Amino acid sequence: MNTIDEAMIAILQKRLELSKLSYSDETYDDVEEVLHELEDDFNEKYGDQLEEILDKVHIKHCPESDVLLPTAYLAKKFVETADGEIEIGKKEGVEVEWIVDPAAAARLVLLPSPTRILLMTPKGISIVWEA
Repeated sequence: MNTIDEAMIAILQKRLELSKLSYSDETYDDVEEVLHELEDDFNEKYGDQLEEILDKVHIKHCPESDVLLPTAYLAKKFVETADGEIEIGKKEGVEVEWIVDPAAAARLVLLPSPTRILLMTPKGISIVWEA
């Protein structure tokens, strides 16, 4: 597994950990702070490279939507299956104005192992970029 995948998985795991805590949990603030540090480090280290890739994806599939920081495209919640795959819900990633059907609820999601960007539309899920 490469370093960018490891960094994404660390963020995904920390987001999962945080999602299981209530705001009143005494460790919530500490876990949230670690998550923000992981996200900041990720954007600092991989942000420029990923923003260039995301820009190309946006131009091709959703030119009316703004490119956001790469961490915005990572899932907030996911399920890791027994075989190590990551399953995400239909509301993960960033909502975009899909060029094919601007009214459709389309989303772009950045996932690890291999590093890839998915376009989720009412017509299905497609990989629009892969490392």
